[in-house]
Amino acid sequence: MPGKRRATDVSGSEGEGDHSPQSTPAKRAKRDEGHVPAGRKSKDHAQQEASDDEEVKEEDVERMFEEEHEEAIRALVQKKSRHQGGVAEMGIIESLEMHQFMCHKYLTFSFGPQINFIIGHNGSGKSAVLSAVTVALGGKATSTGRGSGLKSFIREGQSVSEVSISLKNQGEEAYKPESYGKSIVVTRRFTKEGSSSYKIKSKDGRVVSTKREELAAICDHMNIQVDNPMNVLTQDSARQFLSAANPNDKYKFFLKGTQLQQLSDEYDTCFENISQTAKVLQSKKDGMSDLRQAYKEASDRFKEAEQARKKKQEADELKKELAWAHVASKETEMKKKMEEVAKMQRRLPKLQAELDATEASFRAASEQVGILESQYAELGDIEDLQKRKADLGEKIKANKKKIFDLKAQEKEMNDQINRTSKHIEECGKSIEEETKKLEAQTKFKRDEIEQKIQAAREDLHNAEEQLKDVRVQIQEKNIELRNIAQSGDEGDTARSKAQVEVHKAQEALSRARSEEDNSLGAYGRDMKRVLQEIKGAKWYGNKPVGPLGVHVKVKEPEKWAEVLRTQLGGSMSSFAVTDARDRPQLKRILDQTGSGMINILISEFDLFDYSSGEPPVDILTVLRALEIDDEYVLRLLVNQQSIERTVLAENREIGNNVLKNLRGNGVAWTRDRYNVRRYADGGGQSIPLQELPAADRRQALFTNRSSADNIAYYEGLLRDAERKYHDVIDGLKQTRAAHTECKRVLQDLSNRDASLYKIVSQKKLEVGNLQNEINDDLPTTISALQSARDEAVVERENIKTQYANLLKQRAEVDEAQKPLIAEQNDVKKKIDDFNERRNGIKGEIDEAVIKRLEAQKNKQHYQKKLDDDQAKVNAVQEEAEELQKVFEDWTAKAEEYCNRFENPREVAEVQRDLDSVQAALKQREKKQGATVEEITMQLNRHKSALDNAERDLKQMTALNKALKASLVIRLAKWHEFRRHIALRCKVVFQYHLSNRGYYGKVLFDHSAGTLALKVQTDDQAGTQARDKDPRSLSGGEKSFSTICLLLSLWEAIGCPIRCLDEFDVFMDAVNRRISMKMMIDTANSSDGKQYILITPQDMNNVAVTNTVRVHRMSDPERGQGVLSFS
Repeated sequence: MPGKRRATDVSGSEGEGDHSPQSTPAKRAKRDEGHVPAGRKSKDHAQQEASDDEEVKEEDVERMFEEEHEEAIRALVQKKSRHQGGVAEMGIIESLEMHQFMCHKYLTFSFGPQINFIIGHNGSGKSAVLSAVTVALGGKATSTGRGSGLKSFIREGQSVSEVSISLKNQGEEAYKPESYGKSIVVTRRFTKEGSSSYKIKSKDGRVVSTKREELAAICDHMNIQVDNPMNVLTQDSARQFLSAANPNDKYKFFLKGTQLQQLSDEYDTCFENISQTAKVLQSKKDGMSDLRQAYKEASDRFKEAEQARKKKQEADELKKELAWAHVASKETEMKKKMEEVAKMQRRLPKLQAELDATEASFRAASEQVGILESQYAELGDIEDLQKRKADLGEKIKANKKKIFDLKAQEKEMNDQINRTSKHIEECGKSIEEETKKLEAQTKFKRDEIEQKIQAAREDLHNAEEQLKDVRVQIQEKNIELRNIAQSGDEGDTARSKAQVEVHKAQEALSRARSEEDNSLGAYGRDMKRVLQEIKGAKWYGNKPVGPLGVHVKVKEPEKWAEVLRTQLGGSMSSFAVTDARDRPQLKRILDQTGSGMINILISEFDLFDYSSGEPPVDILTVLRALEIDDEYVLRLLVNQQSIERTVLAENREIGNNVLKNLRGNGVAWTRDRYNVRRYADGGGQSIPLQELPAADRRQALFTNRSSADNIAYYEGLLRDAERKYHDVIDGLKQTRAAHTECKRVLQDLSNRDASLYKIVSQKKLEVGNLQNEINDDLPTTISALQSARDEAVVERENIKTQYANLLKQRAEVDEAQKPLIAEQNDVKKKIDDFNERRNGIKGEIDEAVIKRLEAQKNKQHYQKKLDDDQAKVNAVQEEAEELQKVFEDWTAKAEEYCNRFENPREVAEVQRDLDSVQAALKQREKKQGATVEEITMQLNRHKSALDNAERDLKQMTALNKALKASLVIRLAKWHEFRRHIALRCKVVFQYHLSNRGYYGKVLFDHSAGTLALKVQTDDQAGTQARDKDPRSLSGGEKSFSTICLLLSLWEAIGCPIRCLDEFDVFMDAVNRRISMKMMIDTANSSDGKQYILITPQDMNNVAVTNTVRVHRMSDPERGQGVLSFS
């Protein structure tokens, strides 16, 4: 076949002949250079003169090809005409929308999947649809034939236009269905300023891309060729195609529409590149002689250095021996260092044993200190005893004061009784004397004086009564003043307590605010850094766990948090390690952050069963009151604090009763802050729990509140404490005012008492004077003296009665004083016992601390000694490792340099021999101008350059020939493809002509590049023997024939969209009707193709089926909206 023959011709020479796929060898011989379509000119004119025979042979080949395939193609076309084509799943247009585009303000289409007719009067904007399709799919504005740029498509008076097209995207070959879905919407927007932008959206309106390259990829995937004139045949292109009479133009249209022209151009470019490569390879081949000459000169020079090479070989051997001599010396040095390391390492286990022993002593001492401190803490305080002692002291003091007052009153009454008795005795004597004087006195004067005495006695009685009332009032006011003073003391105590509460609340609030950004502040200083250090360090066992409190929460914090802070607060800051060797490192981390007092527990990871130690489920224990999210932490607290068996109770009495029911022994912590303990032998004790200071970090534990809630809680506590403080201050002010008023009243009463006492004294003096006057002037009557004596007797009896009552009161006070003194002695004994126990434990703690300090010093001593020795070992080890590394490196380099040299001599001896040989080599190098190595390297370089050039030339020549052979094969396939398309076009053209009763042929002359039509109409069949030239056909016949040609060419393209504008412009009614039916039939039989046909003619004579959709444009009013579909 011609293709094979041409392949042989082309592959036989470099750059000869015309390789354009449009030119055959026969026709090229008859054409001059100006008629070669691809611009490639033949250089061999002798071959042109001999091409006539080849033309004949090629025509025979074409005829044989048509005879072989024509019937098969014809049968296939007829079969296809009876076949109903399917709807395309991808690449067809679903809808089109235009905004301010050309003459349309707004217009939208919904296309059918197969046949679409767009009809309307001239000027209604039908052709704008194809322009919109071209623009929306990224086509050039010039290819529409309606404008030179995008801004010419913008509607008059508008500044921006927008076109949107929706492409179907379904089936197995859909383009990125996960991104776009079942439809791809392309929106192109352009402005008068010349800007243009794309939005490529999915079916739901989501923008997927805005790049022009994405649109090109979509079109390539769907085989949409928007700039191919055969796919979108605009109005001007249709008229030109229909009216074109030039066979060359039709042939060019055929090549361009079937993309054969594009392949031809690409093949021409490939041939040009192959020719240029062949020229370059020939240039490289010519330059090979220089490389060969340089290699020859280097070889000659290398031969001259043969003697030097032998000397060089001797030097090389000496270098090999020298290399291994160095290795041997380094090995000796390394072995010595290794022995030193081994000797030093033998000392480390002994030091480690000493360190372990001191660490064990330190841990034992620390544990003992911890136990004693726990015992010391469990003792609590004796604040209640001290308070009780103070209360008892006050009561005893008050009773003693009462006894003192009573004794003073008793003494005064004794004095009064003595005075009264003496007065009675004196009255008796006076009666006896008066009886003797009675006869000597006159009655008148005695009566007058007695009346004065009687009046003075009445005044004295009144004054004494008033004085008695005043003294009762003074006594009452003294009691009231003492009560007020006691209230004042209580107020001062309450004020101090309120100040303490305010201070506590302020410190708690300050601590909560400082810990707002540090949730771990309750467990120690810089706890975040501690955890970071722990995370970044390497550990022998598991990573340390802690602080334990981060894993513990209280279920009812408002009820149990306070007592649990006191009892468990210290353990919440603890850390735990599973390997004792990790304790020193963790201790260093804690010391560095100022948290060295935090306890470190050492416990293996053992999730043992603790249920056997728990009380019945109805008894609340510490464990049951907690939420612990780490089983290891839970076991630690079980071991350290016995939380599974420690009972929680509301008060001391309840806790004691619960423990009595639990086999009579155990521990309970009560909400009223007591540590209740019962022993198996029946005894027990209740120790008050020590209250935590307000500034203690443990106050922030077990709140179960966030930082913000914590701050709000303590702000509320501060407000309550401040309110209570102000209330106490107000009450204290009132008490002080009452005290001042009481003292004022008491002063007034004291003044009144003094005044009355003075009056009483004056009246007594007056009575005495009058009595003396009677005694002097007239003897006192016996009755008056008797009356005075009787009054004195009565007064004495009254005083005795009061004295008896006083003795009774004193006895009562003495009886009340005895239990108080006994209780005071008991409290003092308890305090002394507590102080004795506490001092004893404190002494034990001091002794244990001293032991721990000694153990710590010993541990630090051995640790330092071990660290120093370890550092020395590490330093020597590093030196040994460095020597070993150098030895291994030297050994590797020596092995890389040469094979092992057994038993090398000393380095100095080998070096002397090598220096002697190298001196001889230098003398020879001076003669030759270069060293042996340099000469050898030059030879190797020239040889490598020559070998590389020959290899590259050979590979490139083979590659160029392979490319040329491949291109020749492609050319043969191209010719084969062109034959098939041309033959199919001929058969389909004849088939379509037969629909009108015509007969005709399509004449392809591929050599001349022409396409001619020969048509015989039905009225010519009986009158003319020969086919009629298309120029002699009528306008309708000519248009119908051209439509038949267009339909036959459409069979050769794969684009799913075919657009044709005003295809029936030159047709009469009969040809138009037949053409319409033929197009519809062709479209119906086409598989997966969509047709958009535009015509100004009416469609009444077209049968509208379910595959045909007619879009009728409104009359040209330039105000269109949404179309109505028929």
